Amino acid sequence: MPMSPSRIRRAVLTGSAALVLALTSAPATLAANPPAPTHPGSLVLVGGGLKEDNTQVYGEIIKRAGGPRAKIGVLTAASIPASQDPDAGNPDACSNSACNGRYYAGLFKRHGAADAQWIPVDLDHLTNADSDAVVAQINSMTGFFFGGGDQYRYVTSLLHGDRHTDSRALAAIRAKLATGAVVAGSSAGAQIAAGADMVTGGDSYQALRDGSTPGYFEDPSRLGYLPQGGFAFLRSGLIDTHTGTSGREGRALRLAADTGHDTVYALDENTALVVDNPGTTAEKLTVRGPQGVTILDLRHAHARTTRAGWSLTGARYSYLTDGDRYDALTALPVPAPGKYPLLPSDRTPVPPNNDAFHSTDNPDGAPYSLRTTARALMSTRAQRTATATATTWESAPGFTVTLGKQPWTLAWTRQADTAQTIIGVSVDIAPR
Repeated sequence: MPMSPSRIRRAVLTGSAALVLALTSAPATLAANPPAPTHPGSLVLVGGGLKEDNTQVYGEIIKRAGGPRAKIGVLTAASIPASQDPDAGNPDACSNSACNGRYYAGLFKRHGAADAQWIPVDLDHLTNADSDAVVAQINSMTGFFFGGGDQYRYVTSLLHGDRHTDSRALAAIRAKLATGAVVAGSSAGAQIAAGADMVTGGDSYQALRDGSTPGYFEDPSRLGYLPQGGFAFLRSGLIDTHTGTSGREGRALRLAADTGHDTVYALDENTALVVDNPGTTAEKLTVRGPQGVTILDLRHAHARTTRAGWSLTGARYSYLTDGDRYDALTALPVPAPGKYPLLPSDRTPVPPNNDAFHSTDNPDGAPYSLRTTARALMSTRAQRTATATATTWESAPGFTVTLGKQPWTLAWTRQADTAQTIIGVSVDIAPR
């Protein structure tokens, strides 16, 4: 089975500090800015926590890989290698790249793929990333799936060190994507699809308080990022994962503001962002799954830091659910067919929210906290003003998040009085 988040955090790469110094000082090269594909395939990026029975997402990947003829190459180099797994010899307890590769290969076959194979590249098999045999194996596949773990291990196993250039294996996958293959990933496997300024870790409150720093850090609460990015399969916005369950909207906004990005795709667990024509002017994105994808729009946002702390005004929050689409060129969300505009009739005030980003320090915290407040705001007519506030659990300093209805703000639904899709809620963050 894939590693648990707590175990991933404990399994920090040996020598990561030295590798970070090299990567963060190196110039961006091919992986950070590859040529746009001419006949692109598609991406299926999952926010982590992909359940075995999610036939919708597995089916989407297999369909795009050729349906009953699909051959899926599974990459799990984000997991610890077998040499670092004390349970490597126990098939019921192991959690390393090889056994996780077998796990996902088995799942894809159970969901209808003709074949699925582990691509044997990890920290125990670094030279395989440039081997003829692995390149031939990749070239025989019609789709690829990158498993979860720690995205930094993908950087160290599939890119060439401080040069940050493609290994032959990654170049082969990139070529397959450019000619129609599907590339999918979950958690770290979705994060690694990012271009410049790929997030490497961090919690929302600490991000708002301290800002972001280039690098990879053993402190999991510190907001870090790699300026050179990941594999740059998707370059129209930053990517974040486990968003609602881990309350990562705050860190995503801070990283985007710090690094000058206009857009963040913040993915929820067990839910996919499907990207057609990635890297082209025809790029279109669709949500598939039971939760959703948060789109953070910072085109009109302004950040500043005073003695009181960091603040942000003018950001916009949209939450897209199953079937909703997003046009990357126009930044236009489009609700799925069958949804209709919500006309709120509920007169219940928005409940107070004293844990906007689901703090790890709050024993009674609930996931999807900010989404819950946004949906409550859109579903009620009871507010005297068209705003709702949520505060961080932490204080000294604390932060207040103000969500607001604007003339362009809309909610869509398939259920009366319940906002499912939200478009264009304003977001301001200020120290308190």
